[in-house]
Amino acid sequence: MSISFLQFLLEIMFLTIIFLHLFKKNSDIVLAYIIQSILVSLILSNSFIETGNILILWVILCVLVVKVILGPMFFNRLIKKNTLAFSVSTYLSSPLTFVFISFVTFMAFSKKLLPITNIIPSHHILLSLSISMIFLSLFLVVNRKGALSQIIGVLSLENSIIMFIVFAGLEQSPGLQIGIIFDIFVWIIISTVFASMIYNKFGSLNVTEMNRLKD
Repeated sequence: MSISFLQFLLEIMFLTIIFLHLFKKNSDIVLAYIIQSILVSLILSNSFIETGNILILWVILCVLVVKVILGPMFFNRLIKKNTLAFSVSTYLSSPLTFVFISFVTFMAFSKKLLPITNIIPSHHILLSLSISMIFLSLFLVVNRKGALSQIIGVLSLENSIIMFIVFAGLEQSPGLQIGIIFDIFVWIIISTVFASMIYNKFGSLNVTEMNRLKD
């Protein structure tokens, strides 16, 4: 794939994170995460085609099975079982959320981060987009009051970090490849168990209703 096409895929992935901040329905949030994970597998496929590295193929299979199929199946079952039609509100209002998103995106492309985004000069835009996605995923975790949205934010953060690793040229390291595979399985297991325990304990995935944690 050409750099311009990879950039196009990454831009769509960036938009999925913006949509995660905008969507109110939990089912839409899960759908955006599925699209994001499919894009991750497509971009990783480019690395596999160029290198023929079998471990990268295993990473792609893990992304498809765990992130595109199993994880979303659990989240959709949780939504239907507990009638979680809509996500809860955000801590910041929509205008302030847009302002922060714009600020974070600007910072990711600023000269202050050039030592990181110029690791591979030809991938400057791709690395800047990856860093902005990392920041925006972290912001999603902090800004949303719903545990499901926060979990999706953590998993989106994982996708963004994988993209940074790819475009920084670090995906060929066997240690990193094994670490990514392990990380994918661990995070999805933690997320699904965490969401189930929260709902069973508190009857809600709204973190503001967990006042008993203060006792």
